[in-house]
Order: sequence, then structure tokens, then C-alpha cells
Amino acid sequence: MGNELNQERQGGSPLVVGLDAGGTRTRAVLAAAADGRPLGEGSAGPGNALTVPVPQLTEQLAEAVGQAVPESVRARVVAVAGGFAGATDAAADEPGRRNALAALTAALRRLGIDAGPPVIGSDIEAAFASAPGAPADGLALVAGTGAVAMRITGRRGTATVDGDGWLLGDDGSGFWIGRAAVRAALRMADGRGAPTVLAETVGRELGVPGEALPGGAAGGVAGGVVRRLSPDVVQGISEGVPGDAAVPPPASGPTGVAGAGSPADRHPLPPHDKTPWSRPHREAYRRHVLPAVMAEPPIRLARLAPLVVEAVEDAVALAILDEAADQLADAIRALDPQPGERVVATGGLLGPDGPLTSRLEARLHPLGLTLDWVPDGRLGAVALARLAHQGRT
Repeated sequence: MGNELNQERQGGSPLVVGLDAGGTRTRAVLAAAADGRPLGEGSAGPGNALTVPVPQLTEQLAEAVGQAVPESVRARVVAVAGGFAGATDAAADEPGRRNALAALTAALRRLGIDAGPPVIGSDIEAAFASAPGAPADGLALVAGTGAVAMRITGRRGTATVDGDGWLLGDDGSGFWIGRAAVRAALRMADGRGAPTVLAETVGRELGVPGEALPGGAAGGVAGGVVRRLSPDVVQGISEGVPGDAAVPPPASGPTGVAGAGSPADRHPLPPHDKTPWSRPHREAYRRHVLPAVMAEPPIRLARLAPLVVEAVEDAVALAILDEAADQLADAIRALDPQPGERVVATGGLLGPDGPLTSRLEARLHPLGLTLDWVPDGRLGAVALARLAHQGRT
């Protein structure tokens, strides 16, 4: 990118900036206004427009844009667009939009960038625009730490399904899967649920002593095969993505998982399964797991989702993944999709190596729908900035 930017300095052609501001980090891209070629990048901390105070959000945006746009070319920036978690372009008085607009305007002023009013939208809208051709209409689906589906009309979100946060929704998300894993482990421990390797892997992740695990320190749950995922896949599943914090999480208090009738709960074995695990050790297991879970913010349960994906031959783990795909398919169905409509997906659960990709595709195929995956909203934000520039000229 450095050589291209040197050429741009000499040529003096117009530039645009696109921002993808999510709940985990903020990323900025400097690009050529003519063709969208990326010329510079910058990153900073969280950019959720509802949960990050405006002064802090301003700092994050100034840092990311400042890294992406050298001072020598800032006068040539002609348009800026940002996709923000917690914001939308659907209503001018929406709180997240107001916060994002105030923070981005202040950040640009601080950097000496005078590109006219910035375009503000949601990170989901930006992710949708990242698909090839920068589509204007269709469906967007996010499945990472959180989960949300949205109908996009004229590049604006017009209908939303879920994205209701850990307490009320995010069904089928990484958080939802991680929470289901803990519940399955606890059900096995207290005798209500089927044997599952998740009791051991979840216990180890949460620091349960070896002697309190199923089968003791040298034992384990028979029949469960664990496959270790690559670090990139693990990070993609459990790290924040567009929509990951659209609703600010309550301060404390975990909640239940999939609910009554979850596949992991439908066919419990008798209380005393064949796993060598004494009642005192089961009680010790529970005494360690519950405080470990409750000591962290509930959304941190998303870090346990990879354990479910790794248990490739465990019936309980497979049932959890199947129901997660069912939940995401239900979210798409709730938007009344038409056969052939564009479905743009993002998030680690639905990427090229995502654990729910093939499951969801199988559920969407009868509806005449296919998935078009994008990694994030950076290129979409650039596309929206270019469209804004074209509309002004």
C-alpha cells in the first residue's frame, strides 16, 4: 500500500475513508475515490456507538483514521463513511447514530479532514455493502459472538430479527453455543443429561481440578472425539463481529441456554450413566464451574463455543450446532426471503471454515437462498463513502 499511496501523493486524486467500528475494535481504510483501491489502514479500540462514551469513541476514531490517512493527503479526502455497532441510518434521531455522528465529526475536525458530513450507518449495513458489487438490497446475517439478521433496502436496514443481546436473544451465536456447552456439562454432572465430552473440555477450560472431571484426572468421557481448531478459526468464532454488542449487556446475571426442548436436553439418560464419575466428584465439579462462569461477563461464554466445534463425534455437541443452525435459519425465514435474494453473511461461525456454514446452507437451499460471505465491513464502508462522493459531484 505504501507505493500506491506515494503515487497518490504525486497524482493528487480524491480519496475516501471507510470505517468499520465494532464492539471489539475500530478499523479505518483509506482508498482511492475512483476505484476503491485500499491505500492505507488504521485500527483502534472498540467503536460501539451505544456502549462507548462519545469522548472515548472520538479518541478511537481519531486514532484509527489518523493511522490510515497521512497528514500530507488529508486535504484530499472527499468523503467518509462509517459502519458502527449500535448505530443505524434508519432514523436521524436514533441514539447510536447521534453518538457516532458527533464522535466522527469531532475526530475528523481534530485531524484536519474536511470532507463534508460523514455517512453514518450500522456495521451490519457496511458488511452487506462489502459483498461484490456493493449491493443495495437483500439480507444480511451476522453470526459471531452475537447473532442478528437484517433486511437491507436501499442500503439501509429496514427490518431486524434478533440481535437482542445475551439476555434476550442472539440465538445461534457463539455466545449461545458456549452457554449451551456449559448447560450440557452441568446437566451431565447433576444426572439429568446425556454423557458428553463437553463436561470434560468445559471443565478444563474453566479450571476444574482434574480429579473432579468425568473419569478423574486420568479418565474422560468415552465416545467423544476432539479436533483442535486452528487459532484463526477459534478467534473468528469467539471474537466480536458486526452486531456483536448492538444492545448493551446488563451488568450481571447469567441466563439459561437454548431453552426447554433443546436437542441436548430431549433424551437424557438415567442419573447414573456409565461414566466413572462419583457423586462427590460431580458436586465438586459444579462447585467449581458455577463460580467460574459467574465471575465473568456473560458474553465471555462465547469463548467456549470452539469446544463444541472441536467435539466432532459427540452427539450432544453436534445437536447444539444443529440447533444453532436452525436458529439462524429461522432468523432468515422471519425476513420473508424470496428465492434468489442475496444473503450476505459475516462472522466466524459462517466463514469459509465456519462450523455452521454447511449446516445453514443446507437449511437455506430449499428456500432458494445461498450465502455470500464477507470478512467485515471495511470495504463496504469504502463503497458507501465512494457512493456519497459520487452523489455530491
